[in-house]
Amino acid sequence: MSFDISVLDLVPVPSGTAPSQALADTLALAETAEKAGYKRYWISEHHSMPAIASASPEVLLSRVGALTQHIRIGSGGIMLPNHAPMRVAEHFKALEALYPGRVDLGLGRAPGSDARANRAIHARSGEHFVAMLDEMLALSEDSYPVDHPYHGVRVMPEDVGLPPIWILGSSGASAGFAADRGFGYSFASHFSPMAPDAALNEYRRQFQPSAQFQAPHTILGVSVICADTEAQAQHLAQTVDLMWLRLRKGEFAALPSPEEAAAYPYSELERAAVSDNRARHVIGTPEQVADRLSSLAEHTQASELMIVSNIHDQAARLRSYERVAEALSTERLRSPMATRAG
Repeated sequence: MSFDISVLDLVPVPSGTAPSQALADTLALAETAEKAGYKRYWISEHHSMPAIASASPEVLLSRVGALTQHIRIGSGGIMLPNHAPMRVAEHFKALEALYPGRVDLGLGRAPGSDARANRAIHARSGEHFVAMLDEMLALSEDSYPVDHPYHGVRVMPEDVGLPPIWILGSSGASAGFAADRGFGYSFASHFSPMAPDAALNEYRRQFQPSAQFQAPHTILGVSVICADTEAQAQHLAQTVDLMWLRLRKGEFAALPSPEEAAAYPYSELERAAVSDNRARHVIGTPEQVADRLSSLAEHTQASELMIVSNIHDQAARLRSYERVAEALSTERLRSPMATRAG
């Protein structure tokens, strides 16, 4: 089968690099992704994490949209309980007005931060997600009845609709909700330990067509590290080994270099955990990566694979994305009868 490829950018902050430089690196990656033929460029939302500088995805998306011409831009995602629903609607209507037909609104219910940061941004519990989403839609569509206190509230620019809505998930709990509402659905296999098959199948099975999505559309997040040789790719992957281990321990230090990771004194248990985690990542040469991604897309029937590459060196990160796109183009040429999904 054929499938689209897209980019998920967490805006990682490599050790030894200023967080502000990570924002500049995002802009360079967006331009590279468009030239390489990626379909979408999504930016995540995280707070109070020294390893990740994507605290304001809507601001970055505005700049990414100005630097690019046709690649779709979106949030992967906006953590709705962190925000007033009206403000999310205003931000994304403005983006849609600036870059018509190019914007996606990916929404999640997780906080994307720790408990202290949650309090600082006055985040609500994820259990309010559905009610907040309904509030955002009702405000955007001016559909509150005349006796409701929000009736007549104008979400500007009011002549622009919200962009397509995607529900982000990592456990499968939101797959049925996304299907019933006729939204797109994205599963975060790049960090979730759960297999995506059940969630994707449930979404496709229950999907109800909507104005934004006439057919189900699934995106599968995948962690990928690609280099010219397998040895180089394995060297670069040491960064995600230590990054993952630190996150598991509640440590949010800057993205370690491969050299820092190699020097880390792993215990025997930590080495075993890191080895198990490697199965979630696609690591190797362009040919190896293309083969594994193609197999993954065929197995899951995902419409699209969204690639995240947390590589310490910016130049190596850009090359990884370029090589993946080139290798998959070659792979598709080997299968001329394949039809595009999604």
